[in-house]
Amino acid sequence: MPCAPTLAHYWLAETLRLREALWGPLEDSGEVRRARAQGQGFGQKVLLRAQFLGQREKLDLLIARWTRGARLALLGMLAAAILAGAATAVGALGDGSRSVNVLLALTAMLGLNALAFLFWLLSFAVRSAGSGTWLGELWLWLTRKLARGPDAALAPRALVEVLSRNNALRWILGGISHGLWAAALLSMLLSLLAVLSARRYGFNWETTLLSADTFVSLTAFLGWLPSLLGFAIPPEAVVRASNGLQALPETAQALWSSWLIGCVATYGLLPRMLCLVLSLLMARRNLAAIGLDENLPGYAELRGRLAPPSEKAGIDGPDTPGFQAHFRPRAPAPHDQTQPLLAGIELAPDTPWPPAGLPAGVADLGIIDSRLERKNLLERFQRQPPGQLLMVCDAQQTPDRGTIALLAELAGLAGQAHIALHGQAGAGFSDARAAAWQERLAAAGFLPGQLHAGLAPALAWLAAGQPARPIAKDAHVQP
Repeated sequence: MPCAPTLAHYWLAETLRLREALWGPLEDSGEVRRARAQGQGFGQKVLLRAQFLGQREKLDLLIARWTRGARLALLGMLAAAILAGAATAVGALGDGSRSVNVLLALTAMLGLNALAFLFWLLSFAVRSAGSGTWLGELWLWLTRKLARGPDAALAPRALVEVLSRNNALRWILGGISHGLWAAALLSMLLSLLAVLSARRYGFNWETTLLSADTFVSLTAFLGWLPSLLGFAIPPEAVVRASNGLQALPETAQALWSSWLIGCVATYGLLPRMLCLVLSLLMARRNLAAIGLDENLPGYAELRGRLAPPSEKAGIDGPDTPGFQAHFRPRAPAPHDQTQPLLAGIELAPDTPWPPAGLPAGVADLGIIDSRLERKNLLERFQRQPPGQLLMVCDAQQTPDRGTIALLAELAGLAGQAHIALHGQAGAGFSDARAAAWQERLAAAGFLPGQLHAGLAPALAWLAAGQPARPIAKDAHVQP
């Protein structure tokens, strides 16, 4: 993780927090150890734990899939906005067979936009959970509908939670909404230019109750701001003559065209572009201020494990399916330790060690049994990962969750890791024990070829680096 956390890190951490709140905590002893070794403060350790667990549980891929779907939804809405803008312009002008009522045409092109813009402005004065942006909320709703899978809804929910804590969600959804409206209005403006350039249109105003003076004042009022940008305003004589009762010269129609285009550009496109820039700037500022709320449920409980004031032994989590350890194999790296390593894992005190027939060149790490020995070995492997590791377990013992978790952690740090079951038939040992080892190791992600039925083939693999012979389900474990 980079020194400065990004939105993606907070998003992944929140996704993991929500998942653990819904489905229970995950087995994370290895991830907690890595986070404590690499993190500087509690907040950074929380983010590192989330990064490691997110990669293990494929939550990062879940977020990536949702992001792709969200982009596709946004592209679809953008295409729809462009088509809607062009269709609105063509519909407001008609096919040229009859005169265009300029005020009705302007209302048709800018009425809905003005209403949505006013609603967005009023949302700042009214305290509500919404952002006041119809198109932004529609996009978020579409992304939730497109999400598939039991955990798919976690990604948008976590994103909303993270963005809402610093008021960034309002500005991001506002930017999306303003961007879509700007695209629609730009398409509308370009369509106006194209249609007015290709067809001859006549413009007029029609009324039963209002006087001509009202239209003269209204035309001058609406045309004042566009005139500052270079658009023309029809003079009073042209406005009075545009009552539909007399023919107008071509120059008058050109003036009305310029006035109409200027109104769409000034009162439609320009405010949306300005608000788009404002929303992007505010979203960027608020995103930069996003941090981790360490007091949230799911984060606060981690403090005793990620930043404990002292170490203590004991049960680290409930014995539930969610706490099943998972082995994540990695490819051998150039910096791996080249010398093969041998370690006994929680063997009986009377077990002869080192085993007879230990190949030359193999480093014996001894029997790892106490909590301190496990911690020291894991920290050593964190600093210098082994290239080839053989772990020897007592076949007469029933594999428990802690042993499987330790084997998974050690194997995940090694380039190649195999397990040998050491024991003698009789004295309480049965084929059921071998089947239990196979079942628990397979559930943790170990392949059958990584488990040896006895020390002899395991030591041969350690000496030669050859693939292991898998244990048959009815095989006896021999010393």
